[in-house]
Amino acid sequence: MGKIILTGDRPTGKLHVGHYVGSLKRRVELQNSGEFDDIFIMIADAQALTDNADNPAKIRDNIMEVALDYLSVGIDPAKSNIFVQSAVTELTELTFYYMNLVTVSRLQRNPTVKSEIQMRNFETSIPTGFFTYPISQASDITAFKATTVPVGEDQMPMLEQTREIVHKFNSVYGETLVEPQILLPDNKACLRLPGIDGKAKMSKSLGNCIYISEDEKEVKKKVMSMFTDPDHIRIEDPGKIEGNTVFTYLDAFSNEGHFAEYLPEYANLDELKAHYQRGGLGDVKVKKFLNNVIQEELSPIRARRKEYEKDIEGVYEILKKGTEVAQERAAQTLSEVKHAMKIDYFEDPEFLSEQIKKYK
Repeated sequence: MGKIILTGDRPTGKLHVGHYVGSLKRRVELQNSGEFDDIFIMIADAQALTDNADNPAKIRDNIMEVALDYLSVGIDPAKSNIFVQSAVTELTELTFYYMNLVTVSRLQRNPTVKSEIQMRNFETSIPTGFFTYPISQASDITAFKATTVPVGEDQMPMLEQTREIVHKFNSVYGETLVEPQILLPDNKACLRLPGIDGKAKMSKSLGNCIYISEDEKEVKKKVMSMFTDPDHIRIEDPGKIEGNTVFTYLDAFSNEGHFAEYLPEYANLDELKAHYQRGGLGDVKVKKFLNNVIQEELSPIRARRKEYEKDIEGVYEILKKGTEVAQERAAQTLSEVKHAMKIDYFEDPEFLSEQIKKYK
């Protein structure tokens, strides 16, 4: 059995730098490492509809946006299969079978589900599809027999739910499914990048994002408006690092090479932090440095995106081909699942012979 990755994103808008440092950049590194036999990257449109069912145009409009974001950060269709979730109908059937292995009370205890329900103010009016999306995620992961799922720490409860489903299925029906392992970002600052307002995780729905496709002017405007230390009023005032969004972003993005290039009076981030904490360093200077760092990271991404935007038909073909590969793989797993559950009546010749004997 080879090493296989499954990961993806909901197409509810363009992807932002939180996605980039939390998963996209790592995906490219893993893709280019040569360690994995197959990589499947899913545009999770069916999952996005669980809380956008009344606005399907929103999802449709963002399929290509997400595909362009993937390609612009360096996802290579020659090495990774980018596919559209709803076009792989086998995933829906697997979800239905897995539902019998999970109780309502277990879903209610899922911390990620509880958090998402609270954030969306669903309360008692929870769409059933949204409530059961951990089961859908288990279907996505197991359909490709993924051994590795690179995600942020907020998705750890979802992976645990998948592992429980795999264990239950294999216990009841025999060893069929593969138990996946989670792969978290190496940089702790990348685990949960806050929004530019500093109040919550960066989120498209909260409008506190820096998008990876935004132009240089807009990125600079957002960086310069970032939340810092509200008590750091004068330059000479000592400043706080903890909870300071600008320094959280520097933890995620900066390296010593950036200091040599843009801020040579400091050797590294530790020296910059120490100066800020003792006072005498203004927020504007730090933000200007952060802007230089982020612009350097995003510049080649913007350039690649512009090239792909010139060939949308080509991007469409990439999605179509990746989806065909995904469908073939998922169909194989579904066949094995149905065989293990003994519901492959017309593919299993033993079924007919059993019935003939029974009624002889």
